[in-house]
This record gives sequence, structure tokens and C-alpha cells, in this order.
Amino acid sequence: MRDSPAGYRRPEVIAQVPAHQAQMIDAVCPGANIRHSAGDLEAEYHPVWGPLVGVRLGWSKDDELRRNASSGGGLSAILAQLLTTGAVDYVVQTSVSPESPVRNALKISTGRDDVFHSAGSRYAPSSPLEDIGKRLDADGRFAFVGKPCDVAGLRQLARHDPRVNEKVPYMLAFMCAGVPSYRGTSALLKEMGVTDEADIAAFRYRGDGWPGFATAELSDGRRFQMDYDTSWGSILNRHLQFRCKICPDGIGEFADIVCADGWHCDDNGNPMFDEQDGRSIVLTRTRKGEELVMEAIDAGMLVTQPLSIDAIAQMQPFQARRKGMVLPRLAAMAAVRRKRPRFADLALAENTRRLGLKESLRSLLGTLRRLLAGQGTE
Repeated sequence: MRDSPAGYRRPEVIAQVPAHQAQMIDAVCPGANIRHSAGDLEAEYHPVWGPLVGVRLGWSKDDELRRNASSGGGLSAILAQLLTTGAVDYVVQTSVSPESPVRNALKISTGRDDVFHSAGSRYAPSSPLEDIGKRLDADGRFAFVGKPCDVAGLRQLARHDPRVNEKVPYMLAFMCAGVPSYRGTSALLKEMGVTDEADIAAFRYRGDGWPGFATAELSDGRRFQMDYDTSWGSILNRHLQFRCKICPDGIGEFADIVCADGWHCDDNGNPMFDEQDGRSIVLTRTRKGEELVMEAIDAGMLVTQPLSIDAIAQMQPFQARRKGMVLPRLAAMAAVRRKRPRFADLALAENTRRLGLKESLRSLLGTLRRLLAGQGTE
């Protein structure tokens, strides 16, 4: 993998790819293909929220972890539970790069402190599967944490490679609204007042509270901050890669457990970003995911309270509408003869009907306009 000139992570072809490997890549890569297998589903499939075994709000009982994480630290608490009990030997996740505070890197976590230091959103490209072949050949079992597309790719690899289920007993995801490029990070830092990225000693996109502030600390001790609503809503989300805009799975349908911000909303259903104690939506999608959450609750690592399925849409309004936009946007791609990924068994047609004709047309025409303007080629 390498960073592209546009600031995204991209696979690099270093030798001719044999036909059988090309077929495997086509079957597994979530950029080309995302589909459920009927045999994989262990729970009733909700058309908007995917397979659901358990639906909760939760947060870490560890107050430091809860504050340091981006939402309530629900995902971090579950990882700490896995490592404390020895259910896995280590966790594969994304963290800040040791080479630069404004870059991401694959992180191997073996204890609570590693999980603590890796907690928090990293709104920039990451590639936690980049050494998956080596890791499947090595000793030890691990939990994998990634974006929904990372987990979908690993789950699809498991259909062809038995090592995945042997070595990866748990796959966990966080809900994702899209991956901004590193250009987005640079734009954010510029708006914050940072003139020289090389002078940054520490940086975080959010966390240290909920939702927390984008915070850059310079080597001379000066600190620059920006609130979450502005940093994500006005800067970073303008640097999303096109593939994320046609993503049918921002909600981690292929994971055992997925977590997300459990936003409080105003009377109009708009999320409120006032600083307060964090809370995570915790969805289990498999029986072993549900058993793991119950173990974390019983061990006092995770605090939870009931949550209705209808309330998820109030806390995550964008994700509630997102699947409905996929087919109109794919139709726009077809209209300009752009190659499209293949999606199946994700209830996309039903979500488009839920979205409605007016919103679907808006989504189609907006995508068509951007494609005709030459966008969407990164």
C-alpha cells in the first residue's frame, strides 16, 4: 500500500498478477464487490441496520478510557475485555503513526494501555489489512478492528481462506461516514492556524471528551483547537473519496460487533455536539459478538442500557438514509458508462424506496453532475 498523490491509501502493483489471484481479489475486495452470504447471517436482517442480535447504548466503565475515546469507549472496553481474558493474543487496529502525528499506521495492541493510546477517531486513510497475509501465517489469534469496508473484505476472504476463521475469532467495526484524504487533514490544520505540519508534536481529530475537539500541539507547547461540528462538518467531509459516496455499508454489517456515536438530538432530529459524557451505540450481529458483549458487561468493563431499533435512526440520521442513496448514484455512474462495484443482498432497493423519489432524484442528479465535471476519478 502507498499514499497516492491525492492523499489516499492505494494498493501498488509490484508484479504481474496471475489470473487466479485476480479472480480472488475481485471476489474479496470490498471496492469491487460487497455481498452477504446467506450462510453467514445469524440474525434477522433489518433492511436499514443489517443483521441485529443485540441493540444497546453503552460506555466504558473505565472513566479515563471513556473520556479518551471518541464516543463512550464502548469498542475500546470490549477490546480491553478480549485482551484481559486472553480470548485473543492481540488486536489489530489503526492508531497514530510513530513517524508522524498526522498520519495513521497499523497498530498491534496487547493490553489496555495500547488500546487506550489507540482510542479515538482517525479521520484519514488507513489500511489495517495491509499485512493480513503475513499475519494469517503467523502464530497467535487476534481481533481485527477496522472500517466497515475493511471488515467486509476480511469476511469475504474468510469464504475462500480457512485461516481467517482460525486466526481471527472476532471482527469489530465502527460506523463510518467516509474517509477523508490527507489533504483534508492539511486543510483542517491550516484552518486551525497551523502553518507548519512538521512542527506538530501531537494531533488528534477528536476525543478527550465527547465529541472532543480537533487538537494540534506544537513542539513549542502552543495548542490549536477546532470544534467537531466545524472540523468534520465543514472541512474533512469535503475531502471524502468518491468510493465512500457509493458505499452500501457504513454501518459494519459484516462485523461481530459495531459501535458508533449515540448522539443526543434536538427536537428536529439533528445531532447535538455539546460536550458531555460519551455514549456508544453497541450493535451485535453474531451470537459470539453478543456473548462477548455480555461477558464485558458481567466483568464490569462495559456499562449498557437498552436501546430501541427506531432510536438508532434518531442518533445516526445520515446512516439511516445512506443505503437509499446507493442505487441512484450507481445509476448516475451507469449513465456515463463508469465501471461500478457489485452489491448484493443489502436491501438497497428497499432503502431507495424509503428514501423517496425526490431525494433519490437529487442524489442521482448530484452524482451525475459531479461525474460530468470530471470528479470521482481518484
